[in-house]
Amino acid sequence: MDFELRRASEKLEREQRERKEKARLKQERERKSRQEAARQREAIEAAQRSRRIYAAEAQFKADQEMEENLLVGRGIMFCHVLEAVTYQGNGDRIKLPPSCFTELSEQGAFDKGPLHFRLSAINQEAVSGVKDDQKQGATHAGVLEFTAEEGSVGLPPHVWSNLFCSGAPDTSLIEVRYVWLPKGTYAKLKPDELGFSDIPNHKAVLETSLRQHATLSQDDVLTVNHGALTYHLRVLELKPSSSVSVLETDIEVDIVGPDSASERTNQHVLKPLILGISESGIVEEGNYRYYKFLIEEETWVRISSEDANIEIKVESDTQDGDTDLYVSRHPLLFPTRHQHGWSSHDVGSKALIISSKDQSLGSGTYNIGIYGFKGTTKYRLVVTIQDNHDHRMGQKAASSSSPMEMDTVDCRNCKHYIPSRTIALHEAYCSRHNVICQHAFCGVVLRTGEVKNHIHCDKCGQAFQQGEIEKHMKVFHEPLHCPCGVVLEKELMVQHQTSNCPLRLITCRFCGDMVQAGTSAADVRDRLRGLSEHESVCGSRTTTCDSCGRSVMLKEMDIHQIAVHQKN
Repeated sequence: MDFELRRASEKLEREQRERKEKARLKQERERKSRQEAARQREAIEAAQRSRRIYAAEAQFKADQEMEENLLVGRGIMFCHVLEAVTYQGNGDRIKLPPSCFTELSEQGAFDKGPLHFRLSAINQEAVSGVKDDQKQGATHAGVLEFTAEEGSVGLPPHVWSNLFCSGAPDTSLIEVRYVWLPKGTYAKLKPDELGFSDIPNHKAVLETSLRQHATLSQDDVLTVNHGALTYHLRVLELKPSSSVSVLETDIEVDIVGPDSASERTNQHVLKPLILGISESGIVEEGNYRYYKFLIEEETWVRISSEDANIEIKVESDTQDGDTDLYVSRHPLLFPTRHQHGWSSHDVGSKALIISSKDQSLGSGTYNIGIYGFKGTTKYRLVVTIQDNHDHRMGQKAASSSSPMEMDTVDCRNCKHYIPSRTIALHEAYCSRHNVICQHAFCGVVLRTGEVKNHIHCDKCGQAFQQGEIEKHMKVFHEPLHCPCGVVLEKELMVQHQTSNCPLRLITCRFCGDMVQAGTSAADVRDRLRGLSEHESVCGSRTTTCDSCGRSVMLKEMDIHQIAVHQKN
């Protein structure tokens, strides 16, 4: 009986313990569930709180950006992401779709002056909004026309190169934002190449290039073309801000020299020469080496009075090589086989004497081009001013001390006048040792041993030695190709590029800059005035008449003065 009661008591205790353990485990599970639910609620509340904070910050940033855009755009809100495509054009004016014209017009943007836009390049990944630091570069531009396809913007090469690196794809997305820019008052530029300051009136050349631009941005690179030469100028500093408008304003420009020659090694450079001091160099076949020297006013007075001449000597040190010498005067910076004022093509060393008899001579800067005609040639170049006093006095003394003898006879072989008392002896000697060249208009008396070495060019008839005819044929009769497409021989090519070539440089009568002549003016009236293509466009700019204050086109100012003010 006691045993059964003990077993029942133990069973009851065991069941109570099991119930307590189950109750404890249940409480533990409920406690953990409550803790997990609390953690989830806190996480949800934290996420909701973060979203609310992010939304508030985004709204604040959007409102702040809108206020900034309104401030920058002077109340105009215009911002679009468009696909950039290139088009061939000059300057920094872009092409926008017609819908942009409507949007800007509705906001009255055209009443606030010229349109300026900030362009920011964006990577393709930035469109999804993953990151905000995907912009590659930024610059500013004006607008040319509203004829681009919807969703795209046309960029000229200047804008494209400043936005994208050289390895950029053909198409990319950019952000186009309307901004207001102050008028520029100061700009500091730095050429990447040497020799930009050698251009005559280089600031006028820069001014002509800037007429094709509406804006300037710091760190942009301007491309300035001068004939066949191309220079790249980096914008170092601008005032009053880092981006300015260059329309209808006067800008003070400082041009600082480059630190060293740029990576563009194909650009020619003029090396200064000092009169009377030789300069050594090496030139390879087909290449040029350029120099410049200055004829000051005092020296020009001596030359113009025929008391002195300019002598340019080139002494070649290499027997297997040969050079050609070309000389020009400003504004032709780099004389070539096509374009030059004076030249010498003698084999080996050569000397070129320029006297005041040449009408194109004067004081100023002269440029020398040493052309590698054959092989690699070492040379020494020297420019000197040679006095004519001793030479003229020697000529005068010789003419006064050796008058022509009256009793002379014409030699039947060499046609020279010989004293009659020695004519028989002279003719006997002359007939054995001298031969007259039978070529038409030559008649040169040659020694019998020189006959085989004396030949004439089949095309022009000039006389040369045997070793010179090959160079003469290559220099004077080998066809030359002008960049405009004309093919001519040397003499005709020089004349063509001096007076007829549309790519030749001329001085614009309106802006004073050296520009390409171009073709004839499109307007018949401008052609009758003798205006070139550039002068027709440049002369269309208006200026204020000093007499009446009217705005008159530059090319019609002379007619206005005669017709309105009776001025001759």
